[in-house]
Amino acid sequence: MPQRKSLLVSLQEDIMEIRALCIRLLITIIIMLRAHAQKVFSLRVVPNKLQFFEYETVSFYCEGVFHGNIVHKVNGRTSQCNNGGNKTAQGSLCIMTSLYLNDGGQHWCEIEGGRRSNSVNISVTAGSVILESPAVPVMEGEDVTLRCRNKMISSNIAADFYKYGHHIGNSSTANMTIHRVYKSDEGLYKCKISGGGESPESWLSVSLPCVTDLNSAVSHTCDHLCSRSHRVSERPLV
Repeated sequence: MPQRKSLLVSLQEDIMEIRALCIRLLITIIIMLRAHAQKVFSLRVVPNKLQFFEYETVSFYCEGVFHGNIVHKVNGRTSQCNNGGNKTAQGSLCIMTSLYLNDGGQHWCEIEGGRRSNSVNISVTAGSVILESPAVPVMEGEDVTLRCRNKMISSNIAADFYKYGHHIGNSSTANMTIHRVYKSDEGLYKCKISGGGESPESWLSVSLPCVTDLNSAVSHTCDHLCSRSHRVSERPLV
């Protein structure tokens, strides 16, 4: 009898766990269906970096939509990308040539109804050194390379790298790779070239991995449910 009672308690615990997994599966399906019901779009920056020298070229592209407006905000004022000056608008693409200092600031993609994408805050400098870091978040677990560039020297040069003002490393090629980034690697970075100046600071953003495919989410949870239910059905009550 004690053994039978123990097995019944264990069976009840397994049933409760399966029920919790079913609820989790249902929530996952609802979240994913809501996400798929909406248009998913984002802002892409080419080249993928946050800092630019004056007179360089940058392209902004609304990914995931056929038509979107690139909006620029600086000093509290917003404007859309239109043909004229150093801007060329082509559908969801905005090309800015010969960047000026006031072209820096926040940019995002906006579609009908006022919905916005992620925003990217680029900076344009008249200085001699920039830090090339990704304009969009890096997925946790990936490698990311920070590059220190001098406006006048294209060959490899030695550079020191800093996070929140603290020295974190140096490189004879002006490149520093962070392997398998974690959320803790997120922060403000800059670089310095001996005798050549230092870059402005840029924020390195790290995003957590997430399930973006509905089939994968359902399949993973169902496999776990089947495994648990199979173990329960095989357990004898004696």
